[in-house]
Amino acid sequence: MDAAFTAEQDEMRRTLREILGKRCGPDEVKTAARTDAGHDPELWQQLSRQLGLPGLAIAEEYGGVGCTPADLALACEETGRVLLPSPLLATAALAAPLIGALGTAAQRAALLPALAAGELTAALAVPGPALATALALTGENTPGDWAGGGRAGGVQARAGADGWRLYGEVAQVLDGHGAGLLLVAAHTGGFARARTLLFLVRGDAPGLVRDRQATLDETRPQGRIQLRDVQAELLGESEGHDTGEAGPLPALAATGLFAATVLAAEAVGAAGQALARTVDHVCRREQFGRPIGSFQAVKHRLADLYVQVQAARSAAYYAAWDPEQGPLALAQALEALRTTSGEAIQLHGGIGFTWEHDAHLYFKRAAADELLFGPVHRLRAHAARRAGLFAAAGPVTSDPSATPQKAAV
Repeated sequence: MDAAFTAEQDEMRRTLREILGKRCGPDEVKTAARTDAGHDPELWQQLSRQLGLPGLAIAEEYGGVGCTPADLALACEETGRVLLPSPLLATAALAAPLIGALGTAAQRAALLPALAAGELTAALAVPGPALATALALTGENTPGDWAGGGRAGGVQARAGADGWRLYGEVAQVLDGHGAGLLLVAAHTGGFARARTLLFLVRGDAPGLVRDRQATLDETRPQGRIQLRDVQAELLGESEGHDTGEAGPLPALAATGLFAATVLAAEAVGAAGQALARTVDHVCRREQFGRPIGSFQAVKHRLADLYVQVQAARSAAYYAAWDPEQGPLALAQALEALRTTSGEAIQLHGGIGFTWEHDAHLYFKRAAADELLFGPVHRLRAHAARRAGLFAAAGPVTSDPSATPQKAAV
């Protein structure tokens, strides 16, 4: 296996870093995140036209670049460095793979070119704070409570003479407040024969009400979606999506592996940048007549952070080559980002605790990503279950402090 990056990949990273370096300083990032769109539309169009960013992993026949998941992961490492607020994750890592895997030929031809060109953004809407479960990152995504369980709550679908109709509410949807297309997970068939299916809803559909929610990480905008008898289109040709009784669940799990790989690379980029800024600060900040970075205790802390970030980067790169390792790489990357951003606040001293400083943005990204896609101990526990590590010992507890022996009791 040749693990070296190609000349094209190096050039893409260099170009993207140059563009983001000019347009995504801490003040610009905050300003973009606080707009109604939640991102800078002009920068999004530049990244779409000049680099084809949202279409990197979309096939060329649908207007994409036709690259591997590794290319999108490398790009997201650069967007993670600056905490870029953009629809990239929701559109390219969550919605586009599902449309490519489950959509009909007509649906793929109608939607994927617009997504690849950046003309259309999309969001995956699953009821409640259950995105990690829906993507099979922290547990099996069998039909159940994560999608409403067929009872009141979640989103319900009803077939009528004029097609499908959806009703219900979905909160905490990444970019759900402004995406032009929604992929909504909904129950159909009543309680006794309830099945979870995916439906396409246009952003301007009558009866669709959306608003932006307050979030811990303002660079990850989220929205609340209310569906009031909204007309929708089934994603795929039949209720089984031509994938058997499991419906869209295998495709959701496969998308989860891909998204975990992208998120791991993004978290590594953020952790690396937080560490670099901290090193720069301790080299310039003086105390007792010398830079605080010259003190041995500070050197040891920074050395430990460097090792952790580099290990997470290696795991993320390996996952880009083998997406099956995505959840474990994501766990390691999120842990590295949380530790590095926390130490960045400490080592910046009093200024690091202020809202004006950008250190807290990295810490909030670490905490928010764990809430959305983790937490870390559940990512690892589910990966262990899938690998059969504790098959003989019994079920694995979600308690991070429990040992395998305690888990079996």
